[in-house]
Amino acid sequence: MKPTKILPLKVALSWLLILIMLLGTTDYWIDDTISLRIDEAFPTTALFEIEANEKTLAASTHERTSYTARLFGILPVKNVTVRWFDNVKLCPGGMAFGAKMFTDGLIVVGFSEVDCEAGSKQPAYEAGIRMHDVILKINDTNLTSAAQLSEIVEKSGGSPLDFTVRRNDAEMHYTVLPSLSISEQAYKTGMWVKDNTAGIGTVTFVDPKTGSFAGLGHGICDTETGALLPLSRGMIANVSITGVRRGTAGVPGELQGYFSSGKIGTLLGNTSAGVYGIITEFPKSVSADTAIPIALKNEIKDGAAKLYCTLDESGVCAYDVTIKKIRNASDNKCMEITVTDPVLIEKTGGIVQGMSGSPIIQDGKLIGAVTHVLISDPAKGYGIFIENMLDAAG
Repeated sequence: MKPTKILPLKVALSWLLILIMLLGTTDYWIDDTISLRIDEAFPTTALFEIEANEKTLAASTHERTSYTARLFGILPVKNVTVRWFDNVKLCPGGMAFGAKMFTDGLIVVGFSEVDCEAGSKQPAYEAGIRMHDVILKINDTNLTSAAQLSEIVEKSGGSPLDFTVRRNDAEMHYTVLPSLSISEQAYKTGMWVKDNTAGIGTVTFVDPKTGSFAGLGHGICDTETGALLPLSRGMIANVSITGVRRGTAGVPGELQGYFSSGKIGTLLGNTSAGVYGIITEFPKSVSADTAIPIALKNEIKDGAAKLYCTLDESGVCAYDVTIKKIRNASDNKCMEITVTDPVLIEKTGGIVQGMSGSPIIQDGKLIGAVTHVLISDPAKGYGIFIENMLDAAG
């Protein structure tokens, strides 16, 4: 009689073990976030399926809704976020642009000594302010420029000033007592701040219907900390490319040029997936006739693709690249890129600074953009999914 009593127990334990193993593999079978077109069915497997409640049609191309994945269609095992996309068409970029952005607040970039009668002082540092802090206000006045800060300090007469500072995600207050500089005969805080930055990048796409654009594929960041610079306002301008400093192993290359016209658009956002805004002066290549479909990440495959970029006054040109190691990533390193075009390698060595945002086209669809270069091998780098850029742009 013992075997007949033990056997059901063993079977039950075996099934329990199998169930535990299956539950432990849900992340392998079903991602936390998946991307679907509005008319596309939910993905299913032999083991897991997503609870197919009635879909809520997306009001915009990146609306998110939540559903439940169930084991054998019965046992709920995880929540899945679905990003819905309509059949959007965008004009590929590839043209260089200049971006100038003013930060939301003033970023502390250094300290200096103030030569006072009583000796050298660093009033801001002594009050508690540190490198990379963002100065938001003095007393009740919002700060928009370094010149404004200097004017308030110089007019203080040495009276205490209340500085509102953002450090990481927290706001705090410091009382700074400006010191009179003997050499300059002006009150100083002994602090250097930055209120704007500028650089060259590449446009990834333009929506011919709205004039919205996105570029870079990564954010504009502080050069020392890597933190995103907080955007207050910004503008874009045309750029004339005058040359290329070729990249070599260990030394990244760079597009060289200058801002060649006035404002042609406005920056509205600086995100980890790129910058975005509105273009008011459309390039000739932007029209409804040149728009192409986008590819979602599950439609991208290893293999040949084209990269669009501008290297000289001849304008946007297409070059051969190979895509591989596609990852289900939410960041800006979603796929590996290898430049295979001999012309591009001869001119640049591969990927250089300023090419960030260069659109990547595969099978007639816009799949993403170049974001990074491998310092050890400039022919290789990373790209971001186009859906990640659209999601960040809102």
